[in-house]
This record gives sequence, structure tokens and C-alpha cells, in this order.
Amino acid sequence: MTAVDPARAACPAPPHESERVQLGHGSGGRLSAELLGQVVLPALGGPPGAVAEDAAVVTVAGAEVVLSTDAFVVDPLFFPGGDIGCLAVHGTVNDLAMLGAAPVALTLAYVIEEGFPIVDLRRVTASAGAAAADAGVRIVTGDTKVVGRGAADGLFVTTTGLGRRLPGARISAGAARAGDAVLLSGPIGRHGTTILSAREALGFEAGIASDTRALHRLVAAMVAGGGPALHAMRDPTRGGLAAALNELAAASAVGVEIDEAAVPVPALVAAACELLGLDPLHVANEGCLVAMVAADAADAVLATMRATPEGRDAVRLGTVVADHPGRVVMHTLMGGRRVVDVLVGEQLPRIC
Repeated sequence: MTAVDPARAACPAPPHESERVQLGHGSGGRLSAELLGQVVLPALGGPPGAVAEDAAVVTVAGAEVVLSTDAFVVDPLFFPGGDIGCLAVHGTVNDLAMLGAAPVALTLAYVIEEGFPIVDLRRVTASAGAAAADAGVRIVTGDTKVVGRGAADGLFVTTTGLGRRLPGARISAGAARAGDAVLLSGPIGRHGTTILSAREALGFEAGIASDTRALHRLVAAMVAGGGPALHAMRDPTRGGLAAALNELAAASAVGVEIDEAAVPVPALVAAACELLGLDPLHVANEGCLVAMVAADAADAVLATMRATPEGRDAVRLGTVVADHPGRVVMHTLMGGRRVVDVLVGEQLPRIC
């Protein structure tokens, strides 16, 4: 029998850390959830099982304010329908809106790669300013950092938004209830397919443009028309509609059933997805939202949505159910049923 050195037994070698961050950790799918749940939130004191929201409600001097922050790394920086500047403003305003808040102020920070064209920086900044003005919100502070060539892939943008919660809004990702109607404000898949087509010069961008836009006015109309009947909302950005529905189902411990025939997919988006082997349900959007609304108010809220420019193509997708909690099921065109799951990794890298 070989003798064991007591010193070595008492001081084992440190474990070898082999895990590395992958592109898929930024996809908005299962890997993203694992990164947040296993690495980020525990280190920051996040309570286990906490509902993941697009923003946080904070009480300041007795008033409810909503706070959100986001980083944008889209490639290419300029694309049909928008650019990284307006995308950053729209994305942050929309995250506030998903908790029923009107934007009050934004911050804007740049990480700029050495050698980035000043003309492009002017263009991005002008676009962000115009988007903020159109949304009725001011960009009040920010920061600029410059890094060496090859360290930032051109330009990264980070924004933070401060919002005021609308009276009567009690929206939360964890508030959906069995029996709620599932409403979608418009067609899906345009942003992701536009970005991919522009990046790879596929030619689809001649007929498709990103849907990037601010949704707070649509949400304000929905809150005014639905009040407490408006239970939960999400804008289906990274991970697409599939991820948004799964997040709401998991947060509320309910099931969701949708009809494939009701899902609005533009013809060019469907053609691009078929060519590239993509599922439109997993393709990113930047200008639509999905909402869970009490059944007895669903028709009224849907009519309110359709009366706005942002929601004129709104549809009823399906129903929230008590069965299969945390799971989304789609009734297919062929008369069957299939589970709509989230992606494990990355389908379209650098889309927002």
C-alpha cells in the first residue's frame, strides 16, 4: 500500500476551470438563462427563482420608477430600417414599456474601436438623438471609451433607461393566468432576417426592413384600455417569439397554446427562413410585443392595439392554460401539436 503524503492530502490542487463563454450565451435562449442563473445572479445576490423581467421596478421616495439597461452589438451597424443608434434607444424604451412604464430619461455610452470612422459615429449619434426625440425622451448623460484596433469590432453601445410607471399598470412576466388570451402586436421575423441578409449580402434586404421602433405609446394605449386586465408582456427580441412565450410561461408557471395559422409571418421572411433553415418563431424582432390579457378584456384590448400605428396588425395567437406549466405548445397547420422550445445556443449572432 502506497503511503499518502499528509501535506498533499491536506492541500489538494485547485480544480481546473475549463468552461468558457460561447456566442450562444448571448442568444437569449437556454444558454443565456444558464449564464444568468448560475453565474451572474447568484454573485449579485439575486433570490433563487426570481422572475426575470425586462426591467426593474424601484421605489424612490414613495414613487414607483422603472429602470433598465442594455448593450447593443449588432452587425452590421447600419441595416435597412435602422442602425445601432436608433436600435439602442428603441430597445431600452421597449424594455421599460414591458413593465408598463413611460420613458423619462436615457443614458448612452460608447465603446469605440480605434480607427472607427468619425462620419459613422456622427451618423449613429444623430440616429440615436432622432429616435429619442421621436419617443419624447431625453438622453441626459453617458460615457465614451476608445479601445485598440480589433478590441471592439467597430462600435458597442450601452443604454440605460429610467421610466415612470403608468397609473394602473401592474404588468409582470410572472402575472399571466390560465384563461388569458395571448395577443401579438404585429408580424414577426423582420429584424433578424434583415440583419442576416444585410450581413451576408443575400439580397432579401431589398424587400425586408427591420421593424425597430418604440412601443411605449402602444403600451400606454393598452394600459388605458385594459387596466388591470393587462397581466404580462414581453418584446420578443433575442430568441424571438418562442423565447418570449417560454419566458412568460416559466415565470408565471402556466402553459401556453398558440395556433400556427394565427402567427403573422411576412412572405419574404418565410422565404428567407425556408432558404436558410430557420424557424421564424426563433428569429429576433425589435418592434412588436406579446401580451397576456384577461379573456373578458381581450377583444377590447385587441381593438385598442389595432387603433395605433404600432399595433394595427395585432392578432390573437392563442390562450394561456393551466396544463403543461412552463411549456409552449403550437397547434400546427397539419392538425397536430408540437412543443415550441427555446434554442440552446445561437441562431443569428450579433443581431441586437
